[in-house]
Amino acid sequence: MHRLPPALRLVVVVGVAVLLGLVACSPAEPPKTTVKDSKDRKAAPEFALKDASGKIVHLADFKGKVVLLDFWATWCGPCKIEIPWFAEFQRQYKDRGFEVLGVSMDESGWAAVTPFAAEKKINYRLVIGDDKTGDQYGGIEALPTTFVIDREGRIASVHVGLSAKKEFQDAIEKVL
Repeated sequence: MHRLPPALRLVVVVGVAVLLGLVACSPAEPPKTTVKDSKDRKAAPEFALKDASGKIVHLADFKGKVVLLDFWATWCGPCKIEIPWFAEFQRQYKDRGFEVLGVSMDESGWAAVTPFAAEKKINYRLVIGDDKTGDQYGGIEALPTTFVIDREGRIASVHVGLSAKKEFQDAIEKVL
C-alpha cells in the first residue's frame, strides 16, 4: 500500500475540511412561515405603550381586527426593506379590518423614530417598545420580528428576520 507524503496528506485533510465546512455552512432555504390552525393559536400578550402623541395604546384596542405587529428599529437594515411593504398592506387591507402596528425598539425613542417615520412615509401607528414588551413575546432575539394576530387577539404566524413579502401577504389573506 502506498502512503501519501505528510505534506500532501495535510493538504488533503485541510481540503476535505474546507469542503465540508462550505457544504455545512451553505445557506439552506429558510422554512416557509405557516399560519397556525385556529385551535393552535395562543393569545398575544397585552401591552400598554405610548404612541407619538403620548396616547397609551393597548393591543386590546385592535380586537376584532387582524393586526400585523412589527418589532423593528430605525438602524435595522431588513426592517427598512419590510416597512414599505407594511405601509402598502395598511393601504390595501385597511377596509377589510386590518391594521399594522409598529413597535420601535430604538433606545433613543421618538428622537430617532419621528424623523425616520416621516422620511419613510410610515402610514400606520407606531409605539415605542422596551425589553419588557419584547420579553412578553418570547424575547425578541432578532429584528425585525413580526406577528400576524387574528381578530380574536391570537398569534396566527411569527416571522423572525427578513421574510418574503409574499409570506406576509399570504398570512394576512388567510387570517382576514
